[in-house]
Amino acid sequence: MSDEERTRVAPTEGIIENETGAQRLLGYVLDVGRGDGCARCSLTIEESHANRHGMLHGGLAAVLLDNAMGATASLSVDATGRRPFLTIALNTQFLAPGRIGTRLTATGRRSGGGRSLVFVEGALVDEAGTPIATASGVFKRAADPSSKGAPSESVA
Repeated sequence: MSDEERTRVAPTEGIIENETGAQRLLGYVLDVGRGDGCARCSLTIEESHANRHGMLHGGLAAVLLDNAMGATASLSVDATGRRPFLTIALNTQFLAPGRIGTRLTATGRRSGGGRSLVFVEGALVDEAGTPIATASGVFKRAADPSSKGAPSESVA
């Protein structure tokens, strides 16, 4: 199967599904098309996402936040949200359990940045708006794949 076949962009512009192995495995959806500079990563919690206590595994909460925040960093330089960024640091605070059957959405918001790094805050909430986790992170633009190993460009 080609990369193009594996990647499905839904009819709604800016919705990214099945782009990466992690995304296919976990089933989350990435929304980079709202035009507000904030990316969103959503997932309905299933039993396969649960820890031994029957709640969302904290590592998966961090995955959702990391994806939303990294895509938010990407939106700072690319309106499609597809320019790769690397996570340099991610600090996550767990606030409440995510319950099976609940839809969660992580949203990233750029909070600053300089020439080479972007700072992003993230919030993971359930469908009722209950905060599940928050995070802060530092993201660095990856080298452009077409530059064949050249150093990453600075962030505006």
